[in-house]
Amino acid sequence: MGIKENTMYGKILIEGKLEVVTGLHIGGSSSFAAIGAVDSPVVRNSRDNQPMIPGSSLKGKMRSLLARQRNQKISGNMDEDEEGILRLFGSAKNGNVRVGRLIFSDLFLAEQDSLDSPVEVKFENSINRLTAVANPRQLERVIPGTQFNLKLLYELKDTTDREKEKHSEYYQGAEEEWILKDFQSLIDGMKLLELDYLGGSGTRGYGQVRFCNLSAGLVYGDEALEKYADQLNDQLIALEEENES
Repeated sequence: MGIKENTMYGKILIEGKLEVVTGLHIGGSSSFAAIGAVDSPVVRNSRDNQPMIPGSSLKGKMRSLLARQRNQKISGNMDEDEEGILRLFGSAKNGNVRVGRLIFSDLFLAEQDSLDSPVEVKFENSINRLTAVANPRQLERVIPGTQFNLKLLYELKDTTDREKEKHSEYYQGAEEEWILKDFQSLIDGMKLLELDYLGGSGTRGYGQVRFCNLSAGLVYGDEALEKYADQLNDQLIALEEENES
């Protein structure tokens, strides 16, 4: 049996900003803490010591939100996610490893002239209900208005025969329809994140974010694939317009 050649391969670059709406805390290392230091610092870029958002945090949160929305049953096993989620985020299942079509980069601080410091220290107290003893702590968080550079890559490639055979109920129609489903999954994940939170303490008002200045463009592949980048770009613009309305 000969090797089947891919008839389609390309990469779409999605760029923009992720803006912090309410104080954001994604915890970093506190293995060394001097006296009086912050109890729970934010994760930082080791190169310039500025706060950052790990790509894994964004990917994990978007995937978990989509799983809650789409999976027919609650499962702690990500490899049992709905096929549309597996296409974007991949699977590590033994004997069925799949590389996701969506690549997340770490989000580094965007240049903002008006920003003196992107972080603040918030003092909090937890009160013991029985003894009324206070347990004060200092929590570092990224302040509202701070923006991070967003960079995602979507990989355009043919769906394998194995994928189509295993999930035949999902793969009705043609390849173009499945690509458009991927785009909708991405948009849904972004919308769900804006309605939820990123990082810790979200039920106490932390971690609300929004996407802005979004764009998509083909950075690798045949010119015939430009139509997909244009379609995704239109959906990203519609998402921003929806946020502003």
